[in-house]
Amino acid sequence: MKINRVQIILASIALLAAAVLAQVLTPRELMARASASLKLDTAIPKQFGTWRLAPNIVPVTPTEAEGYVQEDSYLAKYYSQEVSRGYTDGNGNIVMLLVAYGPVQNQRLRAHRPEICYTANGFRVSDKFGAELTYNGGAAPLKMTRLIAEREQRYEPISYWIRIGHDIATGAVDNQLLRLKYGLHGLIPDGALMRVSTIGLPREASFKLQDSFIRELLAAIAPQDRKFFTGTP
Repeated sequence: MKINRVQIILASIALLAAAVLAQVLTPRELMARASASLKLDTAIPKQFGTWRLAPNIVPVTPTEAEGYVQEDSYLAKYYSQEVSRGYTDGNGNIVMLLVAYGPVQNQRLRAHRPEICYTANGFRVSDKFGAELTYNGGAAPLKMTRLIAEREQRYEPISYWIRIGHDIATGAVDNQLLRLKYGLHGLIPDGALMRVSTIGLPREASFKLQDSFIRELLAAIAPQDRKFFTGTP
């Protein structure tokens, strides 16, 4: 089959246009650079409302079973900050909190998503569904994902949400769409995952306790820092 000169020229123009477009649409500005650095260890209070730090309680974190090495060098490379704590209300209730932050929202942040993190630790994950939490009368409800993780006798209901840039993602599709949205504006969004879980309580009682914990936590965080956790609608 003969290819004439016009076809060659058109193909060359198409390739050149694609290369130029790819270069123009490549995100270049880190959103993390545009905002003040927030120190999570101090921004997240160690006690608030009825809740106090429980030093002996350690939340589940990603393990080597995922193919990653849990060392300081790993965390420093993909997460600039991570806070992992347990809290108690003095009535025997325990809530576990994990916040992981990455200045570049990419596939590595997904290592902390419960579907992956808990599965890698030998848990069976089920009953995943979406939920909304009203935490401030003047703010839009906080969208989150809920699921159940089980291993042997351990039954752990979990609530979590992911902030990408100024938005909250409710799933993998949202994650990709938000990254594309910011990319079209030349921005590389930062990302933060917030996870709350409980053990020793039935499903509905667990989620009710988690809602109360999240409301009290967000109320205790300084107003200028709160958008780090909730995004800006």
